[in-house]
Amino acid sequence: MEVQVINKVMYSVKEAILAYGIGRTKLYELINARELTPIKIGTRTLLRRDDLDALVSRSAVA
Repeated sequence: MEVQVINKVMYSVKEAILAYGIGRTKLYELINARELTPIKIGTRTLLRRDDLDALVSRSAVA
């Protein structure tokens, strides 16, 4: 059985929390501080993977 990995371009809030290991409250704090720009499609709030990766890169401690 072959497993296919799908590289998502956007994450829902729930997926972003699980994938990046941050809490829901912190995620919304980052959105309100304009550190992340959400995309609304209908009632869904989505976040770009590139934006999340850039946030992690900016936050990395050397």
